Amino acid sequence: MDCAAKFEKAVSRLPGVASAKLNTMTGKLVVEGAADLESIRELGKEENYTVNRIQAQASTTATPQKADWELRRAIISGVALVIAFIIEKLGIPSFVFIPIYLGAMVAGGWGNFRKAAFALPRFNFNMSVLMSVAVLGAVLIGKYEEGATVAFLYAISEMLEAWTMDKARQSIRDLMDIAPKVARIRRGTEEFEAPVEEIMTGDIMIIRPGEKIAMDGMIMKGESAINQAAITGESIPTEKGPGAEVYAGTLNSYGSLEVEVTKLVQDTTIAKIIHMVEDAQSQRAPSQAFVERFAAVYTPIVLVLALGIVLIPPLFLGFPWSPWIYRGLALLVVACPCALVVSTPVAIVSAISTAAKNGVLIKGGIYLEQMGSLNAIAFDKTGTLTKGEPTVTDVVSIGSLSEDELLQLAANLEALSEHPLAVSIVKAAKLRGFEITPADNFKAITGRGGSGSINGQTYLIGNLRLFQEEAVSTAPVVHYVEKLQQEGKTAMIVGSKDNFLGIIAVADEVREGSAGAIAALKRAGLSKTIMLTGDNAMTAKAMAAQVGVDEFRADLLPQDKVTAIQDLLKDYGKVAMIGDGINDAPALALSTVGIAMGGAGTDTALETADVALMADDLSKLPFAIRLSRDALSIIKQNITFSLVIKAVAILAVFPGWLTLWLAIMADMGASIVVTLNSLRLLKTKKVDVDN
Repeated sequence: MDCAAKFEKAVSRLPGVASAKLNTMTGKLVVEGAADLESIRELGKEENYTVNRIQAQASTTATPQKADWELRRAIISGVALVIAFIIEKLGIPSFVFIPIYLGAMVAGGWGNFRKAAFALPRFNFNMSVLMSVAVLGAVLIGKYEEGATVAFLYAISEMLEAWTMDKARQSIRDLMDIAPKVARIRRGTEEFEAPVEEIMTGDIMIIRPGEKIAMDGMIMKGESAINQAAITGESIPTEKGPGAEVYAGTLNSYGSLEVEVTKLVQDTTIAKIIHMVEDAQSQRAPSQAFVERFAAVYTPIVLVLALGIVLIPPLFLGFPWSPWIYRGLALLVVACPCALVVSTPVAIVSAISTAAKNGVLIKGGIYLEQMGSLNAIAFDKTGTLTKGEPTVTDVVSIGSLSEDELLQLAANLEALSEHPLAVSIVKAAKLRGFEITPADNFKAITGRGGSGSINGQTYLIGNLRLFQEEAVSTAPVVHYVEKLQQEGKTAMIVGSKDNFLGIIAVADEVREGSAGAIAALKRAGLSKTIMLTGDNAMTAKAMAAQVGVDEFRADLLPQDKVTAIQDLLKDYGKVAMIGDGINDAPALALSTVGIAMGGAGTDTALETADVALMADDLSKLPFAIRLSRDALSIIKQNITFSLVIKAVAILAVFPGWLTLWLAIMADMGASIVVTLNSLRLLKTKKVDVDN
């Protein structure tokens, strides 16, 4: 990671280059400006990087071959080291075992020496330079066994570090492998298999039972249950039919489907997720920025200290040169802060990729850390805590009509209205199998309701104010209306100027899991949960009690939600806002972390929010909070461990306790430990949420 940062900075300083960003998890270098590829390749050689354009990259089969060569060199180095050690202990003359020790150094340190040869002329004192100086210094003072041991251990530790880093990268490769690379397409009367890169919007995909869907699209024909776990994290398949959206990487269960392709391969939802997960590393987390600043100051200081250890005791205090040169070399080995630099990014990438697999898209390390330190969460009500669709909850007959007759009459009255409450009544009547006959002379009365004629009789449907303005006494129904309003429902009275027929109550239904998710957040130690809504205080109070939030703020316009977030930030410091990603955009932008619901369904949610719950599922939120806190904890553990190991190793130099092989074990061993510790985040389990 330290080498990667130096390479990134070196490329940025090239003529014509505006900026350069290296994603160590994907091995992608993004350069802005007029980049000279050959100059970048020369810089890459310093860190043993092979630089190619993405379209010109070799197949992945090259990687195992390189890994095999590294393994062979490590084995040769180890075998030579053991043979030389045995020969030396048997008392055989040094001209026999010294060449074998040197062979072990060359085999184990070849890549190291190569990188150092490119870096030294540029005065780039990277880890390879420090290791090479330590090995050559050991040879100069006759410590052949130590030099060979350092070269062998460094070769082994590099292999282990590469393996552990590959585990983190594998999580991204797993995402890339979710969607098929080919699909069966019908164009006109012809059916054929085509690579996804050649599929165009408007093509018809033929998807058989048990097959994965290769492209985003809309079902034109057929019905099936679609397993969307790869995108949304939902474990239960969703029943879908004509007109429904499907996503690349999801699994068709039992039915044959014909799907019209709506997005090119690079624009699919899974492609966007992969791209955002890859780019998440470029969003430097606060702890990562601190580590990089610390390492930039720390390394030069230790280099000066090592030089002082080599020169001051022999020159000014009369001590022999050999032991102090050895101590200076040992300090050089532990100087490079590899474990410290690698402590944060592997944890962040592991957490972000784990979140993506579970239907939570976190757009960067900075948002991951901020989620782990939240004190309060503000919830938009409509579409977040609730389904966002009004539903008939009560049909109360207070006249001669039965409940079914009352509902059918109300639906006939509202059949021509476009108001959401009217639509919910018509929908409820249709679900009960009633035939809808629109009323004559329908008239919508803004803010009150409407009226219409059925069989020559004029009926009214609306709120209390509608009947009061028609000079009708509402005393017989007031207590019904107030009772329903206290339950958080909207009451619509049905009747005429002569008598009341009944009341129909409509409410925005609470999402399954809303109350359980909020309870889980409280168990996780979140200080405050707040509901923000444009509803009246009575409705808001009933809803708040139903879902279990700590407080609510009602009668809010969009700009009022911004003010509410400002107040909450003053009171609690770090506050998340969760909404639909569109209507709540100003409040989402102002909050510490903006969280969008249903990212899989809207491009806007994916683009505007810092975190997106890919399904409309609040149960993912406690999981995301716990994952973020686990990541914060692991990052702190890694940084503390790295600093303690460095401090102990440096202190051990002065009395001469730190040997070269112990130094390399301390440095590279610490790097492997913090990487393995970070990989634990790949195993984070879901949070159980009781409804």
